Amino acid sequence: MLQINREDERPIWQQLLDQAIHNITTGNWPPGELLLPTRELAQLIGVSRSTIQIVYEELFSRGYTITSRRGGTRVSEWIGEARPLEEVSSHGPLLPELPMLNAAVDHLHSWLGDKTERTTEIDFSPHEPYLDEQFQKNWRQSFLRASAETELDAWAYGDAYGFLPLREQIQRYLSLERGVHVSVEQILLTSGAQHSLDLIAQALLRQDDMVSVEDPGFPAAWMALKYQRMQVAPVPVDEHGLCVDRIAPESRLVYVTPSHQCAVGVIMSEPRRQQLLHMAAEQRFWIVEDDYDSEFRYRGDPLPTLFSQRPQNTLYMMSFSKMIAPGIRISAVVGPANAIRQLARVHALTYRQLPIMEQLTLAHFIEHGHFMRHMRRVRNVYRRRHEVMTKAIIATGLSERYKLSGVETGLHMLLEAEEAFDEEAVTRLASEKGIRVYPLSKYGLESKRKGWVLGFAKVDEAAIEEGIRRLAEILP
Repeated sequence: MLQINREDERPIWQQLLDQAIHNITTGNWPPGELLLPTRELAQLIGVSRSTIQIVYEELFSRGYTITSRRGGTRVSEWIGEARPLEEVSSHGPLLPELPMLNAAVDHLHSWLGDKTERTTEIDFSPHEPYLDEQFQKNWRQSFLRASAETELDAWAYGDAYGFLPLREQIQRYLSLERGVHVSVEQILLTSGAQHSLDLIAQALLRQDDMVSVEDPGFPAAWMALKYQRMQVAPVPVDEHGLCVDRIAPESRLVYVTPSHQCAVGVIMSEPRRQQLLHMAAEQRFWIVEDDYDSEFRYRGDPLPTLFSQRPQNTLYMMSFSKMIAPGIRISAVVGPANAIRQLARVHALTYRQLPIMEQLTLAHFIEHGHFMRHMRRVRNVYRRRHEVMTKAIIATGLSERYKLSGVETGLHMLLEAEEAFDEEAVTRLASEKGIRVYPLSKYGLESKRKGWVLGFAKVDEAAIEEGIRRLAEILP
């Protein structure tokens, strides 16, 4: 018999339903058993008939009972066939081993620098930009204003290309600052370089296609492509950038960071650029141009893009991770309209769209001048820190013992050692001295080059001088 507990906070119908389900699942009410009519059961328990009707309707809708006009309400037969969960294995499905995924994630964590190892006084991270309270204040202001001014329609399913007003702001910025002139239909918003490459692999390549990447270079790029079952071929990098004549035959895509090579920091020379552009035109492969931090140049203006010279073959990737903050997770792929349309179709199928609030905030942030003021401010910060870092490396004699490169552009530079050097031992010793440096070997696919990628964006001038002084004491 079902009972009511007047001290129970649950509604009466919920109490009765839970008891009925318990009776059915434990076998107290066996399969096929006829339940009392609602009127009769209501009188026995002392509740209204409508309460019992709610209970019976819930039992029926969940499949615990069947009902008919003449046969009344009975317990479903399937209940007898279902084994109690206690009798089956407590383990869920076996997870696939996914060795490629596990190895890639471990490598990425190692490349980024394990933040849990120990407390680090001075972190020469090449991955993170400078942020201050002024940025936070302006971003909060844009967030609140965008929230207040946004129409309700913005919260519906949006455009797979991305929020149109934000793409219009990016279109204007690219035209004025980078000499890239495109329509908004040639811009697709993504949530970072890996997301962009994932879409490119799905939309423009086929499984087992050959892709060529810089080595050393950006680990996340070749890992994302490998995970999409591409054949990844490493291409060496020298003082002139990508060795174009070493690009793997049959390559369908070449990933390159020409304005500031991701690891070594060199600028791709004009002859190499022209060689790459001509090869792409003749062999009809894609060039993915990752322009991740070229806005920060310390001699002259940012270099012309490959895209502006050969838009038919080039997919231009830009990101706000270095320009503003990685946590924003907004970037863009720019390319031929038909290619971007293909990427947008894949995006609509697999991701649908980016979160709207970040797009609204960034659009407001750019439109109201916060972005350009932020860029002017951080450029001055980076120029000072770049100068302090360069002078400290020269003053301590490190530039005489090791090769210094990548000092013209970007937020990091390279201090390169001989291939036989014990890079790991020095990295570990530096960590013991409170300094985190980033080994060049972590950027290599097959490359044996050694050294340290040193970022300066998040380290103030005094800490840069102290960190380089300690590093000089460690290095032979």
